Order: sequence, then C-alpha cells, then structure tokens
Amino acid sequence: MSSQSISKYEVPVWRVLIVYSLIIVVIGALVYRLFSLQVLDGETWVGQSIENYTTEIKDPASRGIIYDINGYILARNIASYNVVITPAGLPDDDADIQNIYRELSELINVPVNEGDVEFAKLFSACVPGPGIAQIVELGDSIAPYTPVRIKCNISEELARVIREKSVDWPGVAVEIEPIRDYPTGSLTASVIGFLGPIPASREVDYESRGFVINRDKIGYAGIETSMDDVLLGKNGLRVVQVDVAGQVLRNLEPPTETQSGNNVVLTIDTRLQKAAETALIDEIDYWNKFNNYIRISSGVVIAMNPKTGEILAMVSYPTFENNRMARFIPGYYYDQLSQDPRTPLVNNAISAELPPGSVFKLTTATGAINEEVVGPDTIIQTPGKLVLCEKFRPTDPCTERNSRPFVDWIYDRGGVINEAGFGALDFFHCVAYSSNVCFYKLGGGFEDEIEEGLGIFRLSQYARALGYGERSGIQLPGEENGLVPTPQWKRINQGENWSTGDTYIASVGQGLVTATPLQVLMSGAVIANRGKLMQPTIVHEVQDSEGRVIEAWFDPVGFFVYEPRQVVDKNGRTRGVWVKMTNPDVFLNTLPEGSYQISPFTPNMKWDLTVDPKIEIYNCEVGYCDPTGQFKVIRPESIEAVRTGTRLAVVEDPLGTLHKVFTKDFPFSIAVAGKTGTAEYCDDVARKANRCDYGLWPTHAWTLAYAPFDDPEIIILAFAYNGGEGGVIAAPIVARIMQAYFELKAIDLAQTGGG
Repeated sequence: MSSQSISKYEVPVWRVLIVYSLIIVVIGALVYRLFSLQVLDGETWVGQSIENYTTEIKDPASRGIIYDINGYILARNIASYNVVITPAGLPDDDADIQNIYRELSELINVPVNEGDVEFAKLFSACVPGPGIAQIVELGDSIAPYTPVRIKCNISEELARVIREKSVDWPGVAVEIEPIRDYPTGSLTASVIGFLGPIPASREVDYESRGFVINRDKIGYAGIETSMDDVLLGKNGLRVVQVDVAGQVLRNLEPPTETQSGNNVVLTIDTRLQKAAETALIDEIDYWNKFNNYIRISSGVVIAMNPKTGEILAMVSYPTFENNRMARFIPGYYYDQLSQDPRTPLVNNAISAELPPGSVFKLTTATGAINEEVVGPDTIIQTPGKLVLCEKFRPTDPCTERNSRPFVDWIYDRGGVINEAGFGALDFFHCVAYSSNVCFYKLGGGFEDEIEEGLGIFRLSQYARALGYGERSGIQLPGEENGLVPTPQWKRINQGENWSTGDTYIASVGQGLVTATPLQVLMSGAVIANRGKLMQPTIVHEVQDSEGRVIEAWFDPVGFFVYEPRQVVDKNGRTRGVWVKMTNPDVFLNTLPEGSYQISPFTPNMKWDLTVDPKIEIYNCEVGYCDPTGQFKVIRPESIEAVRTGTRLAVVEDPLGTLHKVFTKDFPFSIAVAGKTGTAEYCDDVARKANRCDYGLWPTHAWTLAYAPFDDPEIIILAFAYNGGEGGVIAAPIVARIMQAYFELKAIDLAQTGGG
C-alpha cells in the first residue's frame, strides 16, 4: 500500500470543524443561559425562589366579648376540640398506621375507610363522609406537614383521652379552635346576632385588612354586625420559611402580634330580658289555647329608660338559636328560618313596619292641643258613629255616594250596638278613653263643631317630631323607616288624591301610617320625658380586652383629645367630646391630674320639642294648608295635657283603657301612665284568610306605659300580631314586665344597701 494512501480511520478536517463548532455553540448557549439566569435575570429568579419558600401565616385574633349592663356574658369565645392528624408525623410502618386508625376510629366513631381520595375531595373539613385513611391520604398529597381535621367539636373529656393516647399515636393531636358561644342563646339572639364566613362580595376588602377567607368570620346580624369593626381585632402575621413539604423552618421577619378585639357592654339587662320574653310568650300561649288555634303568631317587647334612651330589654318573638350558627350555618336550619312567614331571623322591634293604631293618637293629641284645634276643657261630642262627607277636593259636593261611616271602638262590643258612644268628652278623656270619634274630629275636623282639624300636613310634622317616619339610629342593622304619609306621597305611589277620609284614618294611626315598634316606643318616651327625645341606644360602652374603657366621656378641658367626636347641647354649646383611646393608660397620663373624668355612658338628646323649633308653621284654610318655612316649638303645657290624658287612662274607672291592669291588678303603689292601641290591618296573611273585607279586618294589639308618672325611669311597649284589643292582650304583658322591673330594682337596692 502506498504511503500516500488515506487511512480508513482518518476523519476529514471539515467534520472535526463541524463537531467542534457544535460543541462551542452548545457551550456558548449554556454559558449564555447561565449568564442570563444568574446575571441578567438573577433578581427575578432569586425573587421566585424566595417566594417559593416564603409563606405568610396569619394568626387569628380573639374576637371581643359582649356583656349586658350587669357584666353578664352574652357572647364569648370558647374552646372547640378537633382531632387532627399530621400525615408527615405518622409512623413509617403501614401496619402501625392502620393500628392507630383503628383505635382512633373506635373513640371518635369515624370509619377507617370510606370511599377514596376523590370521594374525600367532595367534603369540607369536619363534614362526615370519608374515612380516616382517605382524609389523611388527601392531606398528604397536598401538604404533609399541615394537620388535617378528622373530627371536630369533640367533648373535652374525649379530648383528654386522645391527648393521653397521642403519646403512643405519632401524628395524632388535639387542636384547640376558638368558636363563638352565646350563653343566653335565643333569649338575646335577635339583638346579638351571629357570625358567618366572609362573603365573596367582600373578600377583597377583608383580605386587604389581613383576614383569612374561609377561616375568619364576620357578623351577620345584630350587634355582631353593627359593632363588627370594634369586635374583630387584628390578626397577627408571621413571615416564615417552609420546605417543599410545607414544614415551617424559621421566621424570616419579626412576627406581628395579634390584637384582640374590643369588648362591648350593652344596656340590656338580661334579667329583665328574660322577664319580658316570658311575659310575652305566656300571654301568647294563653290566648292561643283559649281560642283553640294559633291566633297570635308573633310579638315584640321593648323596655327603655325614657330619660337616657338606654334599651333595657328588646324581645322579638319568634326568634332563633344563634348557638346553632356557631361553627357553621346549617343550610336546612337557615332555610327553615328564612321561609317562616313570622320572620324569626328579623328583629321585628326595629324592622317590622306596622299600623300603630291608637298609640299614634298621642301624636294627634299633641298636635291638636298645641295648634289650639281644641283647648283642654273643650267638650267634644263622641257618638258611637259619625258619617263623614268624604272629599278629595274642598269643592266636592256631599252626596250619598261619598258619605262614609266612621265608628268608635265602643260602638259594637260583642254585637251590642252603642249609638251614644262615649258622649261628651273633654280633651283629657278623649286620650284616656281612646275615643276614635274624638280623634277623627281632632285630626280632620267635623262640620261646625271643629271646623278645621289638625290636617295631614301638620299631623305629619308632629309625627316626625315624635320619632316617626325615619330610622332612630340605634346601633342595630336592619332598621326601617316606617311611613308618615302625605298627599304628595299618595299621588306619587298610589296615583290618587288625598281625601278627608284619609286624614281621619291617619289621625288614629291607621290607613297608610306605619311604624316600627321602636318608633312607637319613642313617641311615648317623648311624652313621658316632657318633650325630650333621647337617642335610643343599646351600646353602653366599649372596653379593651383587659376591661378598660376606651370610649368615654371627657369634660371639655383643653384639647387633650384623640379622634374626638364633639357633643353639643340643644343650644349648640359644646358639652364635651367623646374620646377614643387606643392606649388608655398612656393617654390619661398625658392629662393634668383632675382635668378629666370618665363617665362610660352619657345620654344623647336628639332634641327637646319645648325648646327646639321642629314644627313647621302652616297657614291653613278649610281643606288646604300652606307651609311658611318658619318653625315653632311645642308648648310645655301641651305636653303636660297629653301626659294627663295618659295618666287618666290608668286611674279612670271603668273606661280608662289601662285601669284594670295597673290599678286593680298591679301590686305596686307606683303611678303608671300609658296608652293602648288596637290596629286594624290587611296583609298577605289576612288576605289568605279572607279577612280584608269591611268589618272583618283583624287587629294587632299594642300597649305602651311608663312609670313613675312624675319622674319616669322606664317605658315599656308590647305588641302582639293579630292579638286583638291592646288593653286586653298587650296591657297585661306590659304590666308583668313593669312589675318585674321594680322587683329587680328593689333587689338591687337591697343588695347595695340602698334601702
């Protein structure tokens, strides 16, 4: 072979160049990629790496406690014991794991195996369904170091047993979870409310404030809702490093401690609340048994101090059991409540808009005497029935077609017709006897006897001044406005003109007039308190988690205030400031000694009708009134005249509508005054029963009463749906609660050595 011949193993140069070029390109690409990852995009990847091992743990804050005025707990947090298993903590031997499952299953009554992992995915934690093995397997596939709940809300005794056995059961533990507890349950449920999960519509807001969706709860009703921001507190925050299995390795930042929610002290006296509920339910049960069918389906009781506006008791019946909502809201129970026509989920004391009936006559009486429609001694003829020429315009002629009869409540008593009615009455006895005919005339006038009555325009002015027609502003959600109708409202909403008959009906609290029970109580409180309308309140004070007052009244000395809310008196003079203190001790130390005083509760007067001009002046001719844009007060003697009528309702025998319950049957020698009401109505329930025809309308029962007459310290209202006569049904309820109040007062005085 020639020496110049080419070896079969020799590689052509061009191939070598190609290989080396490829190697250089690959290495160059790798170097470039490495440079890009570490230099050009280094910060991005470092950030993602940190994000992968960094997580935030938001420790739940303890929710504030709710107390009654005597310090009795109405809402608190209690320990709920849950059995949990940490998958990563279980033994390595599957036989040991199965043995743990079997022994645990016997204690907690959860099967070892039920379904598969896909089946377990269909259930939330604590909901019965999958077996222990399936729950743990699902948790192990997601986060092995995160405990999974096997059974929730076990007894404390069982929790102790499992804790003892957990020494021999690696991975098994008992988790303590705080849940809401309501010691008074349904007794105060309509006031306190309940909690629920954060709704989807508010997730963004609550997440931005550090709360955890599907864990933290917010108020859904009552004080739990209205004072939610006060009660919630602030979650703690820990930024930690975790491994790929979810195990916490270390804190990356100093942790932020949780801030417990503040406590709320209510004005409610639980003892009086119980007495009120018992009196209401007993009376309802008695009359339902007497009638042999469920006639009275619901009712309301409210007790208030008329001089301070403090709500002492508020009962809405029927109600619900808020402890059943403590862990979660059962769907079947919520549906049952929401579909009940008696609306047990609603606090009817502030949300039900009802015809007030004769208790509204306090408004008509106040307006008529103040506008000098009649004088205190004016004699008014009150036959059992009068016939009105109903007019829609002042020029309408009187014919047989527009003649409308209006009867008094005494006209037909059990089929016995009383044509004479009450006869001749003065103003005081019109109130005491609650004569419909008298108030028809006071409100709308009648022929030559009272040529021009109060009229709807002026009547609406006095109604609003006494608290009707707008929300009171009490610290409870769901309050309604009620309705004080006007001719303009009727034209807009019903497409009809106002008639003289409408004025007659409105003058006795019927027709288009509606009010909440709280508004009716306020109107009576204005009369009892001699023209002063106090802001109704159910919150007495706010305390921090250690029981120190953080919202208090300070004397107006200097400007040592934090987040002040100025309070002025009826003449616009500064009376002081409300001070919200984030740290009471530090704040108080900054003030000169003796320069301040703390009074946890200070009444807030909305207005004094004898001082504040709230009544617009109208120039009235027959059938029409023009507003002048000027305002006036209610004379003190006008208020006193109405008060006298309410007192006569008790002392006049036999026609005083409250004489029997507060004179013959009342055990205390305390001067009581008040007003009854019987209000015809036509709602969906009445229509279904074919009761909305003339002469067949069913009636609600109302009564309000206050005592002592000269210096009232309590006013009580009772309402019974479809109850009938107020003096027969509602008055005994009020009397029993009044008796309980003074008995409790005597007990408290004896215990404190007050005599």
